[in-house]
Amino acid sequence: MPGSWALLVFAAGLAQASAEQRAAAERAEAAVELARAREPALDVTSARASLERAVARGTFPGCFIEVGDATGPLWREGFGALDRERADAPTRRTLYDLASVTKVVSVSLVVMSLVEDGALQLDDAVVEHIPEFAAPDGPARREWRRAVTIEHLLTHSAGLPDWLPLYESADDYDGVVRAAARAPLERRPGARTLYSDLDFILLGELVARATGRSLVELERARVFAPLGLRDTRRGPLTGAILERVAATSAKPDGAGYWRGVVEDQNARTAGGQTGHAGLFSTGEELGVLARALLRAHAGDASPLPGARLREFTTRRRLVPGSSFALGWDTPTRGRSTAGDRISRDAFGHTGWTGTSLWIDPTRGVYVVLLSNRVHPRHTPAGQRAMYRARREAHDAVLQAIDARAALAKPQRPLKHVQ
Repeated sequence: MPGSWALLVFAAGLAQASAEQRAAAERAEAAVELARAREPALDVTSARASLERAVARGTFPGCFIEVGDATGPLWREGFGALDRERADAPTRRTLYDLASVTKVVSVSLVVMSLVEDGALQLDDAVVEHIPEFAAPDGPARREWRRAVTIEHLLTHSAGLPDWLPLYESADDYDGVVRAAARAPLERRPGARTLYSDLDFILLGELVARATGRSLVELERARVFAPLGLRDTRRGPLTGAILERVAATSAKPDGAGYWRGVVEDQNARTAGGQTGHAGLFSTGEELGVLARALLRAHAGDASPLPGARLREFTTRRRLVPGSSFALGWDTPTRGRSTAGDRISRDAFGHTGWTGTSLWIDPTRGVYVVLLSNRVHPRHTPAGQRAMYRARREAHDAVLQAIDARAALAKPQRPLKHVQ
């Protein structure tokens, strides 16, 4: 009986603490809303029109955008429909296939965490962790392979091909990794930047071997769980959650579309577990991550290490002219998918399926844009239209952000005549 009583008291204490935490969170949210009510509204008329035009032109069947700052969302809205099978408008809880946004939401942040803990170093040779990477090219290029480091993989300067159909010689995750480790080097590491999925397939395996835990376990323990991300997950997705998933391209056999199964064929062959693609997420949860990134970058309280994040999101000079930081991309004037208004210290990434995440630390804002532009199929014209739509939407959003900031700026007081 005394033990039961103690257990009841303990449970009551936990419940009270939980209630107090919820109350504190509600008070903080109310304070943010009150502060926002006193600020000028964000005029998204132009940005909204740009996304409506993109839907009307067939650039994508629908999309969801979230714009915010470190304290919360400033604008959230869905446009169009989920896909041809579902006429519902996308919402903040619609799940999209992130494609290559996986590289930064998962692998780059996991590597950053491991470097921060001292478990990895950026100049670690890949062969220290994946010995079989040394063998395939023979003696002439073996020294090149031994010189490839984690930093080379993160900056897409390892010398690997941009893409290979690994699924042709593999039928599971281990087979995909073996095929990636055997891929020939096309140039000396550090000689040139060439964006490559293979870099991140190898990185996903490298962090697993370095820690004894799979990439899926590491991303959950080191990134998603600390931020409370429950909908950011790997496929195949099953059950009721499929009702919230936007479909991507048509299946080869013509039996519908990929929904809740990663569209990328190399990742799909590996069961959706690779570092280059495989994650699904929502606008709402990428907004949570974006706010944590903004706070960490500014040196404010965040589960992410601020100084290390600034290192990982600063453009490297390993290859002259490269726009890549450590996993993250940075804007290139006149060509960035984030438009021409984005700040020079911004960082982000895009995904093949029509997804993107951009963080602008100078303005203290982020833009999440999720779409399924490969539905019902990919076309080169559709890819070009997506590029234009991204640039147009980001420019319109940042113009609105700047206009709002100008309205909020206090006027200089009049100087009194003596």
